[in-house]
Amino acid sequence: DLLSFFHDRLKVYLREQGARHDVIDAVLKLEMDNLLDIARRVEQLTVFLDTDDGKNLVAGTKRAVNFLNAEEKKGEVTTAINQPLLALPQEQALNSAILIAEPKAQAALAIGNYSSAMTALAGLRAPVDAFLETVLVNDPDPAIRANRLALLKRVALATGMIADFSKISG
Repeated sequence: DLLSFFHDRLKVYLREQGARHDVIDAVLKLEMDNLLDIARRVEQLTVFLDTDDGKNLVAGTKRAVNFLNAEEKKGEVTTAINQPLLALPQEQALNSAILIAEPKAQAALAIGNYSSAMTALAGLRAPVDAFLETVLVNDPDPAIRANRLALLKRVALATGMIADFSKISG
């Protein structure tokens, strides 16, 4: 496959330029065919990871994704959030943070400003932490449980617009 060949060559080139292998793997997706865009994402993500926002983005995303991955093995998780079921303040705060961060990140991505997109998504860290520390995600009520898992799925999808942060070490 020609695209696969170009991906392999780009990985070698980026490694020779000093890019971390985990950052390259986190950014690179099979369907990506704009090699310049991939290189820019790797470059900006590398710089961003050295900031407090970068560390927050990785930590918050990993917590949400790790929990979500364990639950997805048991069955499919939806992204549909049922607003009336968001009874706890931590659920509402996470939902609000997602609703604010997603469009900001999408707008920044549309113009190739990956740093601004990552900064917008880094704001999810505190609400994710508060949610996971105080909310029983696996509620006995299946509707509440599904809704809480949907919140985590939305976090994973929002941050996934930039990279698969679960592949980033540290």
